[in-house]
Amino acid sequence: MPKSRIRKKADFTPPPATKQAAAIKLTNRSWVAPVMLAFFLIGLAWIVVFYVTEGDMPIKPFGNWNIVVGFGFIAAGFGVSTQWK
Repeated sequence: MPKSRIRKKADFTPPPATKQAAAIKLTNRSWVAPVMLAFFLIGLAWIVVFYVTEGDMPIKPFGNWNIVVGFGFIAAGFGVSTQWK
């Protein structure tokens, strides 16, 4: 049986780069971690103070809404954490 001919393929050459890759400029976000932790700690402290003082502090007219304020600070900390890179 005759042997088949092998076709040579040209080596792949990538197209010339007409555009240079855009440099990604990362902004300095060193403020994110301290602010995030501060919100977490303020929220936790707010809730703990509310329970320890049996509702007399931090803001007595808020009543049980002080818990919502504390969790609001914690939620704000999670919101700030989305900016961390």
